[in-house]
Amino acid sequence: MDSLKNIPQNASSADGACLDKPKSICKEKLVNKLNFINFSDRTILVNFKHSKYASTLSLQAKPLPCAGERLECVWSTPPAAEILRTHTFLNLFINDGHTCLLVNPKMVIVDEQGVCMLLPDECHEIKSRIMDRHPCQGIQVQFSQNSAVYSGTLVDVSPVSVRTHVTARPQQSFEWLNFAIPVNLQLYSEQEILYSGECTLVRKNFDQTTGFFVLTPVNTNFQRFKPKRYRSSRHRLTPSPNMVFIHPLTGKTVNLKIIDISGSGFSVEESMRGSMLFAGLLIPELELQFSHSCHMKCQAQVVHRTYGTGENEDVVIYGLAILNMDMNDHVSLMSLLHQTKNRDSYIDAAVDMDALWSFFFDSGFIYPSKYAFFQSNKLEIKSTFEKLYNHNPSIARHFIYQKKGNILGHMAMLRFYENSWLIHHHAASKTESMKAGLVVLKQISSYLNDLYHLHSAHLNFIFYYFRPENKFPNRIFGGFAKQLNDPQGCSLDTFAYFHYRKTVPSATSLPAPWALTEIRPEDYAELKSYYGFTSGGLLMEAFDLHSAPAVPGELAQEYQRLGFKKEKRLYSLLKDSELKAIIIADVTDIGFNMSNLTNCTTVIILDELTPRLCVESALATVSEEYEHQEMPVLIYPAAYVDNNSLPIDKRYTLCIMNLQYTDLFLKFCDEIFQPLKNRPEPVMAGAARKAFHV
Repeated sequence: MDSLKNIPQNASSADGACLDKPKSICKEKLVNKLNFINFSDRTILVNFKHSKYASTLSLQAKPLPCAGERLECVWSTPPAAEILRTHTFLNLFINDGHTCLLVNPKMVIVDEQGVCMLLPDECHEIKSRIMDRHPCQGIQVQFSQNSAVYSGTLVDVSPVSVRTHVTARPQQSFEWLNFAIPVNLQLYSEQEILYSGECTLVRKNFDQTTGFFVLTPVNTNFQRFKPKRYRSSRHRLTPSPNMVFIHPLTGKTVNLKIIDISGSGFSVEESMRGSMLFAGLLIPELELQFSHSCHMKCQAQVVHRTYGTGENEDVVIYGLAILNMDMNDHVSLMSLLHQTKNRDSYIDAAVDMDALWSFFFDSGFIYPSKYAFFQSNKLEIKSTFEKLYNHNPSIARHFIYQKKGNILGHMAMLRFYENSWLIHHHAASKTESMKAGLVVLKQISSYLNDLYHLHSAHLNFIFYYFRPENKFPNRIFGGFAKQLNDPQGCSLDTFAYFHYRKTVPSATSLPAPWALTEIRPEDYAELKSYYGFTSGGLLMEAFDLHSAPAVPGELAQEYQRLGFKKEKRLYSLLKDSELKAIIIADVTDIGFNMSNLTNCTTVIILDELTPRLCVESALATVSEEYEHQEMPVLIYPAAYVDNNSLPIDKRYTLCIMNLQYTDLFLKFCDEIFQPLKNRPEPVMAGAARKAFHV
């Protein structure tokens, strides 16, 4: 029943069978086959011939356990007495999906209950399929063509075709089908789509209301995601893992060896004869098994099918794309793959905290004024870092380049908004390893490239704060934004940064007609219009400035589950009910970010004529949300601070990147770092180091 396409030349046509000379099968093997069919609760075909008209009829029967000489079968559905009266026994067909045995028994007795016979000394294998067919149960089918829709069930499946039993709707005819053009086929189980694609109708057998149709997929490969120049690196592992899953159409357990694997997909190999997959098939859940105790679950889809030659037989190679995966499992996979590529690169590995803190100080990442700001809270910051680095929370990632126990490069990520991650703490030892800072940057870029398309990654945007005078991030992130010249792909916004010291709120209360209120629904639209006019960047989408959630979001709940604090409050500064500024109060545990940019208030001034006194009064009120005496403040636009003589510590450029532009970013980085790839690494010398980030 199979229809084959693009397979080796020794294959046959539509039914996938090699019609070689009949092969003799001994009685012992026949008995074993019959007992296996009984064990599997399957049936055989008992064929009859009409006594008068010579037409043939096949009835399904269930074989009973067979000891060797005598076979008894009972009817699956008892036939009418008239059929048995007008027909004579012809032979048996035993079909196991791959071979078909023709049996001519002796001394046959047929009645209303079944059939009894003596088995011959040998039978004949009259048909051998190149690819097995596999029976299916519980799979619904729907195919359509030019607004005509037919529904039914999936009967059986091979890697190159499916056989369906469908019913025409009232006042609908199968004659509406044009067999010269494809149909759109959908296979689903309990409303879950398992396959959808164009198929050709290659065989048909129908009456007025029902019919059997064999369909062959038009495509043997397709592009699941948009094409990328920088594809994920594939690795051949030793020992190689296995892919284990319950086949979504047949219910059989499948265990295949993985040939190569990346963070976004993998390929497997299977014998052509027993192959069970085809391009487009969704696998809701499978396991990547590395050992008895090391396995990872994911959802995947077959994206291509090609043919090859194995050691002793023809094989089929499948490529699968990972569609979704638990992030803890994915980090474990990525950590393994990064180690395979570079043994000194680590993702979320356990860290000696004393060594990490020593690295931060020695590299100049923690400079005197920064340390002066947080030294009074150092115990709390140490505790936060210990949780982030050695308890592997789902909200944080760290990337470390380390040789012989010495940390040479570091970069980290923090999921700070629902689908946005903050990249920060980029530091490297320049004299000990010239390339260390580039290695961790490449690590994190590769990580983002492999998983931004996964829903569970919550990775639509990354954002990064850097000081404009800091040459490295300004060249990389700032340079990419300027070259791209599309703020919806990568945007740059400059903020003024200072520390607001708490005062008594009553001493700085807002004068009438000014008021500070919780943000109103209409204020989001006003803010979007203002920001779109002044910047056109990604702040609104990346920082979830859309509407106020009725309940705390999933991210805040995840922070709470992990023992952290994460709150976001939005306020509107109004004059006579007219919006003048938006204040975003992000409240977290101190120490997530060294400059405390995660435990910070962001002020967006919509009206540059807003008096400084009113802004300070609003900050005095908002500062009550924070536990510590000083509250970090970011103000946009930075020009407002200059024009109103507000104190300023420094300026930060906020770079936000839409990860749909990752491929262009990697290309930009390649062009910059190409001259450094072959530069020799200097010998370790002293403790002089350089931090790439503030």
